[in-house]
Amino acid sequence: MFIQTEATPNPATLKFLPGRTVLPHGTLEIRDAATAAQSPLAERLFRIDGVSGVFLGSDFISITKSAGEWPQLKPAILGAVMEHFMSGAPILHGEAAANTGAADDEFFESKDTETVTTIKELIETRVRPAVANDGGDITFRGFKDGVVYLDMKGACAGCPSSTATLRHGIQNLLRHYLPDVVEVRPMS
Repeated sequence: MFIQTEATPNPATLKFLPGRTVLPHGTLEIRDAATAAQSPLAERLFRIDGVSGVFLGSDFISITKSAGEWPQLKPAILGAVMEHFMSGAPILHGEAAANTGAADDEFFESKDTETVTTIKELIETRVRPAVANDGGDITFRGFKDGVVYLDMKGACAGCPSSTATLRHGIQNLLRHYLPDVVEVRPMS
């Protein structure tokens, strides 16, 4: 098994590509060892000193570090990922697997349904693929008074360039197609 790695715009996050499907549907962000129990792979990764976040995508795993340097952490992470895939253990336990595609509650007024549909389509077709290439994910959460609220996950959460991505990339894209959009904000 050969696992490739890619840098992300977030220097604290590295993207690992195992060359096979990680999650067939949805994504899953695990921010601490306490919530890692839903994934045998995440449990294994959180046993490595310095790992502070695991993000599972369709064909990648983004790891965020809180301490240490990548040259020292990378071999341990590669070993843990390889051991997991070679063991044949599932990526997620049964109940967690059923919830990976579940959307959080969205908020918007019914009069904005058409605008929200267009926002979601633009995010799905133009934004999410680019963000996945960087080891993260962005999903729609709400629309109110011209403000689009997005949830940033994986390498995008806490990335130094995430504000620029939101303001100059996504906001400009949405405003180009939808004059009703005045601002894009991350959910806190």
